[in-house]
Amino acid sequence: MAIVYDTYQREAPQRLPLLSAVDAARVLAWRDGDAVSATQFLAHVHAVAAGLPAATAAVNLCEDRYAFLVAFCAIVLRGQINLLPSSRAQQAVDEVMAAHPGCYALGEQALDPAPYGYRQLPPLEATLLDVPDAAWPMIPADQLVAIGYTSGSTGTPSANGKTWRSFHASNAGNLTMLQAVVGTHFTVVATVPPQHMYGMEMSVLLPLLGDVGVHAGRPFFPADVAAALTEVPAPRVLVTTPVHLRALVESGIELPPIAAMVSATAPLPVELAQAAERCFGAPLLEVFGSTETCVIASRRPAADEDWLLYDDVTLHPQPDGTAVEASQLDVPVTLADIVSLSGGGSRFRLRGRHADMLEIAGKRASLGDLNRRLLAIPGVQDGVVF
Repeated sequence: MAIVYDTYQREAPQRLPLLSAVDAARVLAWRDGDAVSATQFLAHVHAVAAGLPAATAAVNLCEDRYAFLVAFCAIVLRGQINLLPSSRAQQAVDEVMAAHPGCYALGEQALDPAPYGYRQLPPLEATLLDVPDAAWPMIPADQLVAIGYTSGSTGTPSANGKTWRSFHASNAGNLTMLQAVVGTHFTVVATVPPQHMYGMEMSVLLPLLGDVGVHAGRPFFPADVAAALTEVPAPRVLVTTPVHLRALVESGIELPPIAAMVSATAPLPVELAQAAERCFGAPLLEVFGSTETCVIASRRPAADEDWLLYDDVTLHPQPDGTAVEASQLDVPVTLADIVSLSGGGSRFRLRGRHADMLEIAGKRASLGDLNRRLLAIPGVQDGVVF
């Protein structure tokens, strides 16, 4: 029997697929050593969506990446918004829920204490895998599907809405960048949470909208990362952070063959990038973006200092930052980063942030660059310039 939601009936100028139509039998995720096909995934999504309450939004607190994927799509299917707090801390979750009266929280674990209105996902293994007739949903392009919150490191966390069209547009850039290095099909293992916009782009949108599989876990220690990579087929892409990369390199652990590594969330020292490539025999790609813009550029820091902009992205340097135009943005967004353009505007180099620029005795420097130089000193494991 077909399950029909209001989402299917809403009139919209354009509809975009919830899943890429590469192949209904393609492996979308690897969970507990088992492959989950796109068809099985959609059956789980429909089953979960049928049990969600009427609301405008839900805080997606799933830690298991497959559970997050199911919950994310079920929420979208019901025409609701995924709320993505900057952290799982109770205060952060409470603040987001207070800003969206009538919302609820959703997760796969039994939480104690649990947020008000918390609902636990049913065991996905026990869900019947009878696929509804409407097995390949189309979502209105202008439907607001997620609101990501910044960390608040420069003030109060700000809300950034994402439509399904904007996610399709931003994913196209990431998919093109990775396919140029590893080919059309690959499998992702990620050490970052799916609630973070970087994790959302690299471990949620890629498997939904590309011919990409993803490992359901979130490995933390080097041995966990190695085990997760062993559980998925090649070519493998490791999505991680400078902190995890440093731990992997210093551990001396041997990883299964990987096709590429991706890093973000913090500046990546060139020395660490070069060491990671030597240790694991794969190119290390660094991506540049923000919660406000999603990823807009990439580079291979072991070889290039300049960033290469994605197609359809244009930067406009300003005295106090940089305005970004991109296909995933309805209006330009101004970042606090100071850049200098090259390559006819297709490349740029970061010069720091306006608030971090120092001028002493006629000489200019940025706190970020000084911090990078500090960490490059042999024997220095951590430090900060302020």
